[in-house]
This record gives sequence, C-alpha cells and structure tokens, in this order.
Amino acid sequence: MGRRSKFEASFKAKVALEAVKEQKTLNELAKEFKVSPSKIAAWKAEFLQNASAAFVKPDSSQERLVKHLNAEKAQLLKKVGELTIENDFFASACEDAGLKVR
Repeated sequence: MGRRSKFEASFKAKVALEAVKEQKTLNELAKEFKVSPSKIAAWKAEFLQNASAAFVKPDSSQERLVKHLNAEKAQLLKKVGELTIENDFFASACEDAGLKVR
C-alpha cells in the first residue's frame, strides 16, 4: 500500500503548470510552494504526460454506465425511503400494541 499524498490534485496541477511555463527555476518554485524541486519535476512530467486526456471525449459506453448507475442509485434510495417508512410504521404499531421493539 502506497503512502497517501498530502497534496491536493489542484495544488499539484497549479505547481506543474507554473513549472511548464518555465518563467521561474525549479528552485524558485520550490521555495515559493514549499515543495522539493524533484517533486515539482515529477509533477511536471506527469502533467505533460497526461495533458492529452483533457481533450478526450467521454466514451459513450461510460456515459451510459454513469446514467445507469445514477438511475440505480435513485431507485435504491427510493426503496430505502419506503422501507424506512414501513419500519417506522410497524415499530409504532408494535409499541401501540404493547410489544417491546428492539
């Protein structure tokens, strides 16, 4: 299991973008953002490697999957609500009848 990063993705992108601009040296950026120059270089390389992903259109099968999952989630939430109402109803009916619930 790898170590969890203590930096947010948005922060990494901001630092990597500054590094790509090459207006400041890695050492200057390291002082400014309080991150080691090697980390900035790694983030820059990863940023450049994955830059093309910004222009990839979502796959239609992924869109269908997301729609299906959202519909299923809505259906399950509705069912949970129904079961909660039924449970509350029967619990109060049992209490009214003098039965001990839970």
